[in-house]
Amino acid sequence: MGRILTIANQKGGVGKTTTAINLATALALADRKILLVDMDPQGNLTSGVGLKGQSAPTGTIYQALTAPEPIADPLSFALETRVNGLWLIPADRNLTGAEVELVTLPNRERRLRDLLEPLREGFDVILIDTPPSLGLLTLNALVAADAVLIPLNCEYFALEGLADLVATLRRVRGALNPSLDIAGVLMTMYDERTNLGQQVARDIRGFFKDRVYATVIPRNIRLGEAPSHGLPAILYDVKSRGSEAYLALAREVLARESAVLSSTESSHG
Repeated sequence: MGRILTIANQKGGVGKTTTAINLATALALADRKILLVDMDPQGNLTSGVGLKGQSAPTGTIYQALTAPEPIADPLSFALETRVNGLWLIPADRNLTGAEVELVTLPNRERRLRDLLEPLREGFDVILIDTPPSLGLLTLNALVAADAVLIPLNCEYFALEGLADLVATLRRVRGALNPSLDIAGVLMTMYDERTNLGQQVARDIRGFFKDRVYATVIPRNIRLGEAPSHGLPAILYDVKSRGSEAYLALAREVLARESAVLSSTESSHG
């Protein structure tokens, strides 16, 4: 059964989409079957894997979330990317309307979960990219997930707003998804040359302790350039520091996920 990880932080510009694209690509290159789900109306994830403006005949995530009837075949919304083993359920601007339309729909917080649950068997990991807000789209992504990966940029305001996110996670756990966990906290845009970067990294590790991934994503020009070519950085320039960091992160994520699985199995055993 595949694990569902949501990448969330209501702050923009912390590297959520970059992380979704490159972590997914690195996992696919490690022979895992991966599904990306774009839950951000800006559709940056969709264009970042080279599928801007494309959708399956059934539509995008917008049609899937707002369909009046349960979806018989959720995989019909997924597109293959140019990376072997990596699939995407794309998003476009229409998704902006879903935030409003979902309000009146039955089961509004659980619609993404209902869509993805049948897909667990076909994928090793399902990664969900979320918009920079804590609205209904992000809420759907948190309710659907087994765990949350939180990217934090190593800048002055990194920990600001985190209290809101942690409170939201607590509410989701209490009301809608009791098993929701923090998969890990990922430090992004790290510049080891600055005192500030080092200080913020210390603060983050002090606050989240062993939840923080050992891998740190550096500030790297290649990570910024790659999306304009519709390519993951790992395919654009595999030797860049950014690419190497995401390959290391994929190894760490797989190690953590297998530890989670074995502890669940032993507790059921």
